[in-house]
Amino acid sequence: MIKPRVVETDTGIQGFDVEIFDQLARRLRDKGWQETDMIIKTGINAGMALEIGSGPGYVGLEWLKKTDGTQLKGLDISHDMVKVAKKNTKEYGFDKRVEYVISSADKIPFRDNTFDGVFSTSSLHEWSRPEDVFNEIYRVLKPSGKFCICDLRRDMNPFIKFLLKLFIKPKEIKPGFITSINASYTASEIKQILLKTNIKSFNIKSDPMGLNIAGEKS
Repeated sequence: MIKPRVVETDTGIQGFDVEIFDQLARRLRDKGWQETDMIIKTGINAGMALEIGSGPGYVGLEWLKKTDGTQLKGLDISHDMVKVAKKNTKEYGFDKRVEYVISSADKIPFRDNTFDGVFSTSSLHEWSRPEDVFNEIYRVLKPSGKFCICDLRRDMNPFIKFLLKLFIKPKEIKPGFITSINASYTASEIKQILLKTNIKSFNIKSDPMGLNIAGEKS
């Protein structure tokens, strides 16, 4: 039986936790375990993209590194996280290709039909009003623009969850990782959410650890 969803904070990672999370995200990047390649395979590979929940910036920065002539807007609700992302952007030398904005995802501060693509990793479970966020994604996408949302799944196999808990370092991040799993969705729950939005073209795939939601603005 799948346990009921336990809502997590929608205020983002703040204070000292930001540096700890940066260590985890950098480790995922170095091992090649980020979702950047998956995002590119969905067709988000050109023009201007928006990353929701950009965190320390590595997914978006690797996306810029693997695509040509692209630009990125990174949106995050945490002032502290944006500060770390800007530092990492300088390390990549991508200052002129990225702009970070502090905002909640249910009120994206950009005009209609702005972006060729929108992507997000590991933030869906933190959206307090997911229907509103998906409608905002639809609004800011250009016609035929694509989106890719990746996150954990609450109904993952217990053995997979055990292995992930062993991998997560530093140890200070483990309690937050468990709350993130408990706050994540199942594929059927996400489908019901999407059916209430303006998005009509979407596909939900499950892998052992998470959900991959892709689609386009029709």
